[in-house]
Amino acid sequence: MTSRSRAARRRRLPLRYLLPSLFLVALSAMLMLRGYVHSEILADHRVQPPAATDQVPEEIIEGGPVIAQRDGEPATFSVPDHKLVLTFDDGPDPEWTPKVLDVLAEHDAHGVFFVTGTMASRHPDLVKRMVDEGHELGLHTFNHPDLSFQSRSRIDWELTQNQLALAGAAGVRTSLFRPPYSSFSNAMDNKSWPVTEYIGSLGYLTVVNNTDSEDWKRPGADEIIRRATPRGGEGAIVLMHDSGGDRSQTVEALDRFLPSLKEKGYEFTNLTEALNAPSAHTPVTGAARWQGVAWVTAVGISENVTGVLVAGLAVIGVLVFARFGLMLVLSFVHARKVRSRKFRWGPPVTEPVTVLVPAYNEAKCIVNTVTSLTASDHPVEVIVIDDGSSDGTARIVEDLRIPNVRVVRQQNAGKPAALNRGLANASHDLIVMMDGDTVFEAATVRELVQPFGDPKVGAVAGNAKVGNRDTLIGAWQHIEYVMGFNLDRRMYDVLGCMPTIPGAVGAFRRSALERIGGMSEDTLAEDTDVTMALHRDGWKVVYAENARAWTEAPESVQQLWSQRYRWSYGTMQAIWKHRRALVEKGPSGRFGRVGLPLVSLFMVLAPLLAPLIDVFLLYGLVFGDTGKTVLAWLGVLAIQAVCAAYAFRLDKERMTHLVSLPLQQILYRQLMYVVLLQSWITALTGGRLRWQKLRRTGVVEMPGAAAPAGARPAEPERRPVA
Repeated sequence: MTSRSRAARRRRLPLRYLLPSLFLVALSAMLMLRGYVHSEILADHRVQPPAATDQVPEEIIEGGPVIAQRDGEPATFSVPDHKLVLTFDDGPDPEWTPKVLDVLAEHDAHGVFFVTGTMASRHPDLVKRMVDEGHELGLHTFNHPDLSFQSRSRIDWELTQNQLALAGAAGVRTSLFRPPYSSFSNAMDNKSWPVTEYIGSLGYLTVVNNTDSEDWKRPGADEIIRRATPRGGEGAIVLMHDSGGDRSQTVEALDRFLPSLKEKGYEFTNLTEALNAPSAHTPVTGAARWQGVAWVTAVGISENVTGVLVAGLAVIGVLVFARFGLMLVLSFVHARKVRSRKFRWGPPVTEPVTVLVPAYNEAKCIVNTVTSLTASDHPVEVIVIDDGSSDGTARIVEDLRIPNVRVVRQQNAGKPAALNRGLANASHDLIVMMDGDTVFEAATVRELVQPFGDPKVGAVAGNAKVGNRDTLIGAWQHIEYVMGFNLDRRMYDVLGCMPTIPGAVGAFRRSALERIGGMSEDTLAEDTDVTMALHRDGWKVVYAENARAWTEAPESVQQLWSQRYRWSYGTMQAIWKHRRALVEKGPSGRFGRVGLPLVSLFMVLAPLLAPLIDVFLLYGLVFGDTGKTVLAWLGVLAIQAVCAAYAFRLDKERMTHLVSLPLQQILYRQLMYVVLLQSWITALTGGRLRWQKLRRTGVVEMPGAAAPAGARPAEPERRPVA
């Protein structure tokens, strides 16, 4: 391979990194588009107070409601007698516009709909229906700002975007325009007139009104009819609304107003028909038409996707709260049961135990690990399986010359193979497994094997704790272990579907392991794989809260990413491997229909969708009601804090570590989401993930434990904190 091809390969972004990035960009774009068409982005809600009128031509103030530019001079027009032009502002609205259109169709009447670009983009079908049924369209800007506050470039943009929405929805553009917050022509002032003059120079007819129904005040149908009825048979442009709130009174008034005035000789027409002018609509074809279609399509996709996301957010919210509630209740039940004075697993277990310690390049940790086992108050045989280490791990253990500690060497074959090799060399029927970077307390082994007093128990999960918790990342993982793992294990214990025996501290019946074929090498999460297999074989798997083990957690983001990526991907592999349990009978079927759905929901699906909470939090902070958004987020955080505090109380941990919980929710949780997303993508794209060795420092040791003579432990790179 040439240096150029190697460099190109290094530069190529892996698909598992590219797809999350593209997903994030696409989601951000859709949310921005949603905010744009919901007037949450670039919207200006200021309204200009009345100003002087000395700069407005007299013919405008005293003229008709239609204003145009003729040969550079302003001109106004009025609707002839016995003709009414009904105009509807601010739509189209998905609830009220169809009802208005139905009433107009029933009474064979036409009108002008001054639509905003935001609403037209979101409801293009209603815009098309307006055109198909013979009504005229007018621009009401895109975001409905007071144009007297805006620059000419912003005015151009408002009009252009409004026209783009009409082109995409109905394939037309229009020459009619109505300014937001407009009134009668005699209300034109020194602030609004320059805008009207400029828009007239662009070829638009500015349409205000001379009869205001004031339906937006909801004064009742009778009052709307009274205010909308012109005097003495005069023609009029009537202002109504088909959006912006409850328009039931407008619909009721129309249904009575139309036949009543028709009996009086009035005709309800489009504006250009009333003025005997060419149609306001011009067909849009070619590139302009396709640009409009593309715009409306993009808005539709954004609306649908964000709608699904909102629904997903609601589902996730329910699941999160249900999980918290379930954890609290079942953890209380578990703690009350196992801490009862009358509780016994069965006869005390005093028989010797074999402890398997798979080790690959654990020179910095192995002395602390083995030394902690020599202090055990339960008889143990220790087998260290050196999996092809290149740093002298096996020699260090042998130099300790500790009775009942043996070293078994093998070529590098992975952790499951090492554990199976150790199992073959074990002398006892009860097997404890731990990692080479973990230390046990003196009572850990004894507490871990007591549940085997119940002959139905095939495996026991211990209480894994973070030893190096004096860094920020370590503190975050400490919270996760106590709350996310151990509280979960109490819940799963009560439900009888414990998904994982932690590799750092777990115990098994040798006969149970032999019945399922030993440790499986099919997945990267052999601990989850074997636990599920034991459930399916009919064994009970329980949690021993007092069997504490101190493990060295990853100390950098890269190492944490590697570890959790493997865990997530391995869990997915295990779930897929045991999927047939869903349809099987007996113990396997029970686990398949209870355990697998819970594990899939709480460990795979819910965490994958949970970022929606944070996405909408950010969206709400920037574009929504900031106060309500912050309050909602603090409410979720408070519930998590309650669960965390209860978990810490159960584990007798100091509450001071919870100070970093808010920051964990903001930063650490996001990392876990991205890791899970990457695991999904790796699985869906058929990628393979290899074992990744984490860099260890040997920092975790038991306080007061003295190394035996001959021990040559590596100097820890930081002070021990366990």
